Amino acid sequence: MTARNRRRKLPARYAAILSPLVLSLLMTFIVSFISTLRSLGFHPSLPSIWMTAWGLSWMVAFPTLLLVLPMVRRIVGALCEPASR
Repeated sequence: MTARNRRRKLPARYAAILSPLVLSLLMTFIVSFISTLRSLGFHPSLPSIWMTAWGLSWMVAFPTLLLVLPMVRRIVGALCEPASR
């Protein structure tokens, strides 16, 4: 692979922000779609209402994940054996 074709990656220090960012985007995308679909059914305005719901839910989910993820990691660490190396 040539230098021209390689994609640049973010430094590892961004993983603590990038992980909850991607998780919150994907989870809220799916959950807001299911929730909106259940309330409206297949309605002509479903896409615009869904995108509004998704944006609002993501604005809550991302900061929430940033706050609770360290606590979740501690709880999981207390419940699971450490990985063998």
